[in-house]
Amino acid sequence: MSANVPVHISDSEFQTKVLDSKTPVLVDFWAAWCGPCRMIAPSVEEIARDYAGKAVVAKMDTDANPQTPMQFGIMGIPTLIIFKDGREVDRIVGAVPKAAITKKLDLVLAK
Repeated sequence: MSANVPVHISDSEFQTKVLDSKTPVLVDFWAAWCGPCRMIAPSVEEIARDYAGKAVVAKMDTDANPQTPMQFGIMGIPTLIIFKDGREVDRIVGAVPKAAITKKLDLVLAK
């Protein structure tokens, strides 16, 4: 996995790349047709670079991978979920400023 760009993951990789990760993982559940998803994409890419080595940033296309979003009750996109030690620890729904995402990620990293 490249540490400085969002990693694109699939349903079949979710367990190994997210739940089994030794570092916290921010997963961006998105779709190509979603305007708000495209709005936050540059922020997600910046966060991937800014947090390289501290957290993994992953993107999951909900159209191509319906199983995992259904498992986690994703009702709207974009939804960003922070996982730590194999568990969901925080969730952000909707297009929010980069600072709102990094604030939540920093709280998880501080624990």
